[in-house]
Amino acid sequence: MSEITDFDALREAMAENSGQPEGPARNARAEELLTAAEKLGIPLAVIEALGHQLKVYNYSSEKGKMFVPFARLLRMWDERPEDFDAYETHSLHWVFKWVSAGMLDQPHVPLASIEKWLGEMEHRYRLAGHSERAVRSAEHSVAAHVGDVARAERAYAAWLAADRDSMADCHACELHGQGWWQAEQGRDAQALELWGPVLEGEYTCAHEPHTALASSLVPLLRLGREEEARANHLRGFRLVRAMESMRGAYAEHVEFCALTGNEARGLELLAERPAYFTDDGHPQSKLDFMSVVALLMDRLIGLGLGDRQVPGPAGREWTARELATHAREVALALAARFDERNGTTHVSERARARMARRPLVERLPLGVRSVRPAPPPAPVAAPVPATGQPDLPALLAEARRLSDTLRPGAVEAWAAAAAAAEGAELDPRDRAEMADHEAMSLGPEGTGLFERAAGHYAEAGDPGEALAARARGAYVRALAGDVDGAGAAVTGLYDEALALYAADGTGIRQTASVVMSRARILTRRAHGAEGDPTALAEAEAAVREVLALVEGRTGEDVRLAARVAEARAMLGELAGLAGDLDRAAELFARGAAAFTAAGLPWFAVEYEARLASLAHHLGDMAEAERALRAALEHGGAQLEAPGRAQLHLQLAEVVGGRGEAVEAARHALEAAHWADEAGESATLGAWARQQLGGFLLRQGRWAEAAEVLESALPDLTAETHGDGAVVQTQWWLGDCLSELGEHRAAAERRLQAAEIARHWPEQHDHATLAHLAGESLGQAGLAAEADRAYARAGGLWRELGNTHGLIRSLRARAWLALSAQGGLGEARGLMADAVRECEAAREAATDEESRQQLVAELGHTHRQFGDLLARSASEDAEDAPVPEVFEEALAQVVRSAEVFASLGDAALHSRTGAELAAGRLEADLGRPADAAARARAVLAAYEGHGGTEAGDGEDEAVRARRAEAEQLLRLPGERPD
Repeated sequence: MSEITDFDALREAMAENSGQPEGPARNARAEELLTAAEKLGIPLAVIEALGHQLKVYNYSSEKGKMFVPFARLLRMWDERPEDFDAYETHSLHWVFKWVSAGMLDQPHVPLASIEKWLGEMEHRYRLAGHSERAVRSAEHSVAAHVGDVARAERAYAAWLAADRDSMADCHACELHGQGWWQAEQGRDAQALELWGPVLEGEYTCAHEPHTALASSLVPLLRLGREEEARANHLRGFRLVRAMESMRGAYAEHVEFCALTGNEARGLELLAERPAYFTDDGHPQSKLDFMSVVALLMDRLIGLGLGDRQVPGPAGREWTARELATHAREVALALAARFDERNGTTHVSERARARMARRPLVERLPLGVRSVRPAPPPAPVAAPVPATGQPDLPALLAEARRLSDTLRPGAVEAWAAAAAAAEGAELDPRDRAEMADHEAMSLGPEGTGLFERAAGHYAEAGDPGEALAARARGAYVRALAGDVDGAGAAVTGLYDEALALYAADGTGIRQTASVVMSRARILTRRAHGAEGDPTALAEAEAAVREVLALVEGRTGEDVRLAARVAEARAMLGELAGLAGDLDRAAELFARGAAAFTAAGLPWFAVEYEARLASLAHHLGDMAEAERALRAALEHGGAQLEAPGRAQLHLQLAEVVGGRGEAVEAARHALEAAHWADEAGESATLGAWARQQLGGFLLRQGRWAEAAEVLESALPDLTAETHGDGAVVQTQWWLGDCLSELGEHRAAAERRLQAAEIARHWPEQHDHATLAHLAGESLGQAGLAAEADRAYARAGGLWRELGNTHGLIRSLRARAWLALSAQGGLGEARGLMADAVRECEAAREAATDEESRQQLVAELGHTHRQFGDLLARSASEDAEDAPVPEVFEEALAQVVRSAEVFASLGDAALHSRTGAELAAGRLEADLGRPADAAARARAVLAAYEGHGGTEAGDGEDEAVRARRAEAEQLLRLPGERPD
């Protein structure tokens, strides 16, 4: 670190330190710079160093340190005000506000001292001729802090009534403070109206919209505006994440997680900032933070996760229960210190109320990966009557009702009955149904239980149901892979069932069950036969036999109606195997409709989903969308998380494909949420987040998209998702970061994507990404790295035969060279190369459309060549005399106008733009008559053109060109030497 030997070096060092991240390191450097300033013997140097120190303290967790430099500055002002220049005089009065607020946040500073400083501030502002607006704002803060609502309302009114002047806080900070008070008083809608211009980016500053976004979260939730709350959390947390001084705003994001069922994300936020548990420099924000830590821990305890390990103060491990106790004790102890200072109980009451908040939303999906902590499984409780024993007859009746009507929950109801029946005497029928349904719940592992159920059915005198149970067992064997064994087993059962039915030994329901099991097994065999016509024919005949047996005879029996619906859908399945996709789609639709008509819509979900896939394949996107929506509607609460995630993700793709990015984003968000719930965060969830990020990007919601895409990237792998998905995600993320002004990070993402794409057979994406990386590196001030990226892109564009890309890379490199060591000479050479490449491609063009495009590119290249030369002459006259470079620039711009003129009206605005640039250069060269002639030529070119109707893009361009031309005509006739 170089020694500070003069005032300029000190100022440069302070400017450099101001750009460093907030925190102790920056504060320590400010202290070193103050020592260096004192050695210079220049009063203003000490004043500026003290001001710098005060500023970095204020924007850190060590806010309490700012009182000492401020007191010293004030003493220096009182003793020698002439040592302060205008800027430092303004700054001294400005930081009175920081000190007032800072004292309020430190419970060891007596309230009387704060009131004294408030009076001192009012006195000094009056002497300096400032409005009382900032004073009344500070008074409002004091009154609000101690809970004096009447005084706070008076000060608030006086604050708004006073004139804004140079001492008033910036618009963004004022609006945040005013909105905070409205929300504090329960006026959420008014608060959000006040914050609107800040949230929308109309007013910004170093800490806004950061704090407004955080403060808006709970009011938005209370008003039911959950989508806005989600968006503000994702946007706002991205802003405060790296800013050490924003513990209070950070706490509001943790609180949002605790109130929206996002406890896992809340824990992640705590883990990112371990120092926030212990930093003591700003007691008020520590109180805020520890209060929401207690709130979050209480939520975990309420979910049965009190013994879960959680992030906490360093030095030991913490459970949620332990941290809840600790955080509450710390928060209330801090609150008590404030109340003791203030002589009220207001701060403690607010802290207790905050810690006692209940969730405002049971579960608000955010799109970023964060799986909700799963509570311990609760035992299934059987109904217990007043006698204290489970009511077994009632359980059996309910289980039988559910299974007879194919209602959801039948298997679970039979399990509850079986649990209640332990040790009880049961008749064979009850035992049969219990075993039957337990077997259904076990899938391929339930074969033995089906046999046991069959034995009990036979013992109960129901041989038909015994055959049906064995047939179900055979189907389970097929599901386990033993299709041939299952087929052999079901054949005998089928023959027995038909014979028994013919002899009136069983009913249609039992017979249909056996026949359907056989049809299912043969359909499964057809799947494995790879389109074998014999297997398909056998399966179709078996399915049609179900229809022949049952159709028209269902009556009120929903089980039989379900057989008809399933058979229709199975015929669709077989048609699909045979390659008749249109017929398959029709039959799936009929099957789904039959299930719905029978009052069994949850069974229609599978077939609507299959229909959607077929319709998508056939290009019928409207039908695909209808089927997906129907599947989600039919599934309702019964639809399991993996299926729900798949359906939402497919619907997002379909809806997004017709340009509805907002609705598509909603479905992708739901897909991500349900994938997380299903334990598929790293697979299906990553896909959903990737899509969600893309849809948010299409809406220009850059910060939200960046958060989601960054969350998706760790789970996206070439092996699981394909390297195309990884590249696309990096590409989108680079675009977001570029829009957010994070150019170095954008370049990193684009280069990472380019490194993957370089191995692809087709190199267009590689070239595009290298070019975009060059743009980001240039905007990040990394000229050498940008030049290498553009050179890489240029080589690729040349190999691909993409002259437009090559020319643009050469032009970009020329602009970079202008400010680099190569200077004007290298820049001129690169622009000349761009011109030659363009002229050669134009001559070689084989079709008129390509030739016209290259002519336009040539015109733009000449124009940029001229602009580059003109800028070099304006900024640095060392390489060549200014008039000569201006003449060279003029020649290029004139050539640009001539090239554009050859394209006729299609390039009118480009031609007149070049003409006006030439006119300005003529004026710079002392030729006002020539400049005026070019201006008149532009005005003549637009004779007869519109230009009066607002909102028309071409008319706006016409008005702009005319205005420029008229301005050029108003230049003095002679320019001074």
